[in-house]
Amino acid sequence: MSSATPPRPSPARRLPLAGALRLGRPSDIWFKPALSVVVAVAPPNLTLLALGRLDLAMYTMAGSLCALYAHSRPYAARARALAWVVAGMLGGLGVALVTASLTTNAVVLVTVGALLAATQKILCDATPIGPPGHVVLAFISSASLFVPQSLGQVPGHLALGAAAGAWAWIVGMAPGLVRPHGPERRATAHALNAAAVSVDAPDDPRARAAAAAAVHAAWQSLLSTGARSEPRRALERLVVRAEVALAAPADTDPGRLRGWARALSGTGPVPCPDGLGDAAVELLGVEAALAFGEPRLLARLGPLAPVALRTALGCALAGYVSLAFGVGRPYWALVTAASLYQANVTLTWSRGVQRVTGNLVGVAVFAVLVPLAHVGQAALVLCCLALNFGAEALIGRNYWLGSVCVTPMALLITEFAHTQRPGELMTDRVLDTLVGAVVGFLAAVAVTNRRAGDRIEEALSAVGRAQEHAAALLAEERPEPGALESARRGLSAAVVHLRSVADAAAGEWWKHALPEERVMRAEQAGHRTLAATVRRQGLHCWEGAQA
Repeated sequence: MSSATPPRPSPARRLPLAGALRLGRPSDIWFKPALSVVVAVAPPNLTLLALGRLDLAMYTMAGSLCALYAHSRPYAARARALAWVVAGMLGGLGVALVTASLTTNAVVLVTVGALLAATQKILCDATPIGPPGHVVLAFISSASLFVPQSLGQVPGHLALGAAAGAWAWIVGMAPGLVRPHGPERRATAHALNAAAVSVDAPDDPRARAAAAAAVHAAWQSLLSTGARSEPRRALERLVVRAEVALAAPADTDPGRLRGWARALSGTGPVPCPDGLGDAAVELLGVEAALAFGEPRLLARLGPLAPVALRTALGCALAGYVSLAFGVGRPYWALVTAASLYQANVTLTWSRGVQRVTGNLVGVAVFAVLVPLAHVGQAALVLCCLALNFGAEALIGRNYWLGSVCVTPMALLITEFAHTQRPGELMTDRVLDTLVGAVVGFLAAVAVTNRRAGDRIEEALSAVGRAQEHAAALLAEERPEPGALESARRGLSAAVVHLRSVADAAAGEWWKHALPEERVMRAEQAGHRTLAATVRRQGLHCWEGAQA
């Protein structure tokens, strides 16, 4: 047996600059969160405007902004996710308001804000709730810490947030009345398109890894919907087709995959490929995947400890430095730092570049808009609604582009209670942005995530065990019913997880030697074994017959 090839030292990685600002394609559903947030925010704000109590808009905004979440989730799962988001938002708001009512010590307020931001960060990453993640939660809780408050006012303010949150839940669930299987259709279409790309480039490991991840995500979407209706069964057949394409690319027509993906747009019937019945769907992925639930929350929180420490330390230091500069709104620096932290230092740097660029341009946009907003409170509310829509419409192309709208909106919200001096607002925002970005990034560099290397070793071991188990079953003449597919599902999930942790570790700043060759060999061996299981089950013959 030959000795393992020693890992090569990781080369120094340049932190991207121009590439961080490159615009991407808009999300397929960019208009959904954009419209949802407007519909969720408008009624509460216009009601407060009519009552002459626009100073209470911060509390209704806390609930209304929950409409930004869970747009990619099937509606059964979305109902639960949105309820948890509203509860989490109200929990953070409640802690902030009670703290603000008990003390006005700025250092204490910044410290509490940093701890809240770190808690929100790791809970959102561990769930995972998806975009916009912890940033909106941190913005609301941090800003609320610096609003004068008394204990007697807290229940009423929380009630406003809860009422707006209930309305946001309704807004988020309403599209299900028109297109009840829309999220699952989009996830399935993405899996089919990704599989087609992989078929077109069979020697591209990145394309194969992306397709495997898309198929895995499609199964997760389908398996979170509860009862298996006929439309869901039809979608399962298409995901099976994507899996078969990965296993037998030479026998697959990528044009057929893309055609099925196109047919899933709109509300038309789900295409039903011939030759693959319910028995095969049961065999390939559905019942076996049900056995592989999500790890417990505590198990998912453990690997996030370095990110939590980065967030708490970076946010606290950013707020303290802002206070030292005499800025009256240190929560802006705190939230800027909180918004930076991504899976690794390289991505954190990119987010910092995007945040600074978007905020500086956004301050200029605020300077243009402020005369219009000062025409009256109605104009102020309408400007904020337009910026809400613009932020969600643009942020999918690049974070900095969305920040161009988020920044003037945040500045205008401060004027809901009373008119501010624009020059002071802009100066504070620019200073806090720079402080938050610099201090936050330095905290990310200082708190190294050396556990990322350990996670690669654990993931490699998991792939090895899963592959050995699947290979042993392949060697049996007659494996037990469902055993081979259960092993295939476990190996597929292990390979996808390995790629995820390898990408996260590769972006860390510390120069630890990464086992890149071992990861590549493990992925290749895993995909070969997955293909062998599909051939053993005879499923590739259906695809060949269709071609």
